[in-house]
Amino acid sequence: CPFLLSSQKKNVASTSSAPVQPPPKWFGPSDPISQDFPEDNDLILTKKLTETLQSYDIYESKEELQRRILKRLELLYKEWLQEMCDEMNVPEVVKDKVGGKILPFGSYHLGVHGKGADIDALCVGPGFLDRKEFFTSFFEKLKAQGEVKDIRAIEETYVPVIKLTYGGIEIDLVFGRLAQRSVPEKLNLLDDKYVQGIDKYCMRSLNGYRVTEEILQHVPNVHNFRIALRAIKLWAKKRNIYSNSLGFLGGVSWAILMARICQSYPNATSATLVIKFFKVYSMWIWPIPIHLELKMLCSLLHFQLNPSDRGHQMPIITPAYPQQNTSVNTSRFTVAVMMEEINRGHAIAQEIEQNKANWSKLFQTQDFFEKYQCFSLPTHLIQPDNA
Repeated sequence: CPFLLSSQKKNVASTSSAPVQPPPKWFGPSDPISQDFPEDNDLILTKKLTETLQSYDIYESKEELQRRILKRLELLYKEWLQEMCDEMNVPEVVKDKVGGKILPFGSYHLGVHGKGADIDALCVGPGFLDRKEFFTSFFEKLKAQGEVKDIRAIEETYVPVIKLTYGGIEIDLVFGRLAQRSVPEKLNLLDDKYVQGIDKYCMRSLNGYRVTEEILQHVPNVHNFRIALRAIKLWAKKRNIYSNSLGFLGGVSWAILMARICQSYPNATSATLVIKFFKVYSMWIWPIPIHLELKMLCSLLHFQLNPSDRGHQMPIITPAYPQQNTSVNTSRFTVAVMMEEINRGHAIAQEIEQNKANWSKLFQTQDFFEKYQCFSLPTHLIQPDNA
């Protein structure tokens, strides 16, 4: 498989007196497969792909409203932090610098959120604040807002969250504390120091943003990445393989897979990236992990030697510390189903590249119940009749 080969070569025997040139910059754990620039047909295919995506009405038309709502929520959150400082008799010098930020993450931050999709947002707070206050005191403050509807707090879950609708926009708020007394205005959460010495719930909450931002930092062309990822998300949803809870892949996994293709073909157009996506992953040998950076090569050894990870069928590793597998719910069956769909996609992509088919063929809807007349739900989705 092309990802497993690196073309790095060092001529240690060279005695040339010429100055040593710095190695070329690349974004992934190995150098690119191809740095070819697009040809005319690649540009034409990308234009057709963009037009096809627009025809499916997947682009959000309320982006300005969403930005305003997030800004209002951040002002409300900062106001609440000031109130908590007063209630806790925090010194004025600390209160004046306590700050507070709300940072969107997930598909919204990646720039690939669909029409009507909810927004995931991280509320960053100071270390002296008890996280319980977020789910009680701040919850009540939100509830009192006239624009807020359908609000509920879900604390007994992997990542505790407040779900609400604000101005007609569905929003999921998670909370993460920093191990310091204030939240700086210029906050670089990619610095690993912010996840040192914090509890597991804050770690998980902060990592939602950290993973999303790391993905964007690890692709050479964000614009092309976004268009290509939208295409893959639409394809996966149409083919009924977009669901982490049902044992397939969720949004983060698909984003990491596409980001790795972008690293391998840094100058490719969005259409070429989609075509290469199917070509590369139709040949991929699972469970060899997918990861986005060189320093994560140690994760390969971890996933091979750690007994708890040996059963992972399709490891796709997050680019933020601590590295985690985003596809733990996959099984042999769901991986087989996804590989069948990827092979189908590869065949169609070849037809598209040869101008023998159009993009809409790739996005044809599959009838799940027609294809799978017998299936079973994961136990965590089955509830008793009296529940």
